[in-house]
Amino acid sequence: MNTDDLSERDDAQGSGGDFRARVIDALRTVYDPEIPVNIYDLGLVYGLDVDEDSGEVAIRMTLTAPGCPVAQTFPSIVEESVLDVAGVSAARVELVWDPPWTRALMSDAARLELGMY
Repeated sequence: MNTDDLSERDDAQGSGGDFRARVIDALRTVYDPEIPVNIYDLGLVYGLDVDEDSGEVAIRMTLTAPGCPVAQTFPSIVEESVLDVAGVSAARVELVWDPPWTRALMSDAARLELGMY
């Protein structure tokens, strides 16, 4: 499985490049319910494991706050989005709280979108 700790957030062309890029594109269609930015650029996705051969995708992500009202339902929304990608046979989202999300995790594109420069 191709594991990525997302330290290089925009490097979608590693192992499994095109497949991985399509999964990231799908993640970018899911928006945080409180901040009008997609979850990938917002920095909520901490890890992305893709296995193109089996079609399995595992996502480690957080939310902006532990008390977020969508904490119970949001992982399934993310899973459904990824399952729509051609070649994905299974998607699993693990919600984690450590490390806590901070604005420092946002991509440059997200900061620009929110006028935070």
